[in-house]
Amino acid sequence: MSRLGIVEDTLFIPMLGRIYSSENFPQILYDKKALELKEKLPSGLLRQSHHNQYTLLASAARSANMDRCIQSFLKCKPNGVIIQIGCGLETTYYRCDNSKTRWYAVDLPHVMEYRQTLLPQPEREIYLSGDVFTENWIRQIHADMPNTPLFITAGGLFHYFEERKVVELLRMLKEFGNTEIIFDSVSKSGMAMMRKKYMKQMGHADAQMFFYVDSAEGLAQKIGGGTRVLMEEPYYRHIPRNGLKLSTKVSMAVSDRLRMVKMVCFQL
Repeated sequence: MSRLGIVEDTLFIPMLGRIYSSENFPQILYDKKALELKEKLPSGLLRQSHHNQYTLLASAARSANMDRCIQSFLKCKPNGVIIQIGCGLETTYYRCDNSKTRWYAVDLPHVMEYRQTLLPQPEREIYLSGDVFTENWIRQIHADMPNTPLFITAGGLFHYFEERKVVELLRMLKEFGNTEIIFDSVSKSGMAMMRKKYMKQMGHADAQMFFYVDSAEGLAQKIGGGTRVLMEEPYYRHIPRNGLKLSTKVSMAVSDRLRMVKMVCFQL
């Protein structure tokens, strides 16, 4: 397999976060599958010194937030379809599957090739290789599952693309209808912090970041066509903080108070 690109290489960050949380703070997130994969990750990855508690738990918190929303969707629509775009090494299927629904995972071909080596395609999750900003994958899903409610997750994905491209993607998805999408985002000030500190601490200072959301309603208006904001909430609102370092608690509290990082969900 060819070397993963700069952006694709960041797919290891969430995996490390899920492993760290599972071993130390299972009340935030426990991921049995991530623990099983620990010894299969690239040698030396777990020994890198630039990770700290806050940056690792930020990734675990995103997974916990996504899980909560997926489970809520499946409770209301147990036969709905879950689609993870820019899936990387996500193990959400193993934490949230209800033994009924169909799952899809979408990412670039070389990422999906690597994913297959660690996470062979399970029973009801279909792997699709391709560019998430084209419509091939969504057309295939609609052909497979016509008239089925779709819930799309885009975890840690949009930061790396310009707003124009993200808006175009959301408009494209809207054309297919009956779709909800959830993603994490940062404010303009949060983006500045991520550029200067967060990605450097994670060892990926060369991964450029562009997209931010100061107002979900403002973004919905840019998408147009009656796009509805279903959720816009502080990132750490539902994350337990017992046992965390004081510095981690402070960082989480400041982030939420200033709404530097948030979860956004749209009805398209």
